[in-house]
Amino acid sequence: MTAPPLQSGSTLVATALDRFVADVSAALPEVLAGVVFLVIAGVGIKLFMTVLRAFLKRTVPGDSPVYRQFVATVVAVFLWFGIGLSFLSIVGLDGIATSLGTAAGFLALGVSYATSSMIADAVAGVYLLRDPDFNPGDSVDIGGTVGVVRSIELRKTRLTVDDDTVVRGNAEIEKKWTKLDDADPETTVAATADD
Repeated sequence: MTAPPLQSGSTLVATALDRFVADVSAALPEVLAGVVFLVIAGVGIKLFMTVLRAFLKRTVPGDSPVYRQFVATVVAVFLWFGIGLSFLSIVGLDGIATSLGTAAGFLALGVSYATSSMIADAVAGVYLLRDPDFNPGDSVDIGGTVGVVRSIELRKTRLTVDDDTVVRGNAEIEKKWTKLDDADPETTVAATADD
């Protein structure tokens, strides 16, 4: 068995450049298809997000822009992540796309488990915002704490109880609140004056 002949430096560089140009030429159609896909997907996501924001503006009360922004951000992240994985598949990097998708699934599972109480508060907050019987200025009893609803936020609700502000998680409130018919006029005036 004989060793291959040694090549000169210029021949070695020329061979490497030829191989590089051939590889780029072979990959160019896939990269161009990926770029076209990204442009079309970007326009599609912009249109979809515009429709989604308009829908959220109609369905979620006007005094809760935090919920609309939260939902829109979550949807946009999922859409762009899916577009990124699709782009990787189009340009021929299926293995990386599969690995990223699997890793993201496990990461999402861990994050959802770690933030389950925060998610429960946010979901309960949506229900409280949509409930016509639970509004700022209403007198409520929440498991023995009687006060006036001051504000309903993404995860917490603020109550005025004896001139103090009490903050409770929305999931806790959703389970055990009762609306009282007799609101103390002084507390109601104080709660609405703070807003």
